[in-house]
Amino acid sequence: MKMTPAQMDARIVRYGDLKPCKTAFIDAHTPGSDQKENFTIIGGGVSESADQHVHITETPGFNIGAAGQPPKCRNSLHSHRTAEVFFVLKGRWRFFWGRWGKAGEVVLEEGDIINIPTGIFRGFENIGTDYGMIMAVLGGDDAGGGVIWAPQVIEDARNHGLVLGENGKLYDSKKGQALPAGVSPMPLLSEEQLKDFPELTTAQVLPDYVARYWDMVALSDRQPCKVLGAEGLLRDRPGFEIDFLTRGSIPGTAYATDRHEVLMPVRGYWRMDWDGGSTVLNPGDTAAIPPGLSHSLTPAMTGEAALYRIRNTDDPAGLTGRLS
Repeated sequence: MKMTPAQMDARIVRYGDLKPCKTAFIDAHTPGSDQKENFTIIGGGVSESADQHVHITETPGFNIGAAGQPPKCRNSLHSHRTAEVFFVLKGRWRFFWGRWGKAGEVVLEEGDIINIPTGIFRGFENIGTDYGMIMAVLGGDDAGGGVIWAPQVIEDARNHGLVLGENGKLYDSKKGQALPAGVSPMPLLSEEQLKDFPELTTAQVLPDYVARYWDMVALSDRQPCKVLGAEGLLRDRPGFEIDFLTRGSIPGTAYATDRHEVLMPVRGYWRMDWDGGSTVLNPGDTAAIPPGLSHSLTPAMTGEAALYRIRNTDDPAGLTGRLS
């Protein structure tokens, strides 16, 4: 299999070319959450807005997205039906969870990764001093069909002009929009339904769902560090697996796989050669490598270099990460 540079360019989303959407979700007008930016890089993600730009529509069994937020900006409490895995590209972030966001929390630094257990309400905020960026992997081609919001999020949004229809679309009264005939507002979860969302402590989540950057660096000095998967530090099988690569774990020889592969640099610059061309991947770039394409990776400069590699698996993208 060969691929021209132009064909590969269409499969690489550069960090500087990312197109944000500031009205992606129901809390887009809610104070404290109204400055966040949502990015859909591979697949349609879970955005509720028709304004959301999708960079690569073809999905490899999972979706790739990102969230950019200024300091003190937060993403409201929500849940997903499939896996949601984040790694920190820029900044310092606090992840919190539970019905009211008080059951547990963890602070992640640049390069750290968290596989948030499926079926719990979760939120996150930038607690750093500059604009921050987190990258996300969502399980499934359709990312579980959307977002499940904590009831208070829907109520707060309504008070600030945004209504979510039961069709999963947003309507903004500030723009003169209203629910179409025959479309009802998204119903709030009942108290009985809320019992299905576990309240997990920090001690329950940290050991099996969080991996630290420097621990992964230490484990990848001779071979890629298996981060998420049946044999990973985070033992989950949500329909994709994640490896962590550094300068020491790259043999430099070309390889091909029968899986879809997505490369996401965290630190340093990476030269990627393939059968048909060559390019350099920078931190924040996302490259979708098709099955069967022979390619190789080498750090393009001296110094620190780290990269996440995601591949689809045959495992179902379901409730594999759930705790109770």
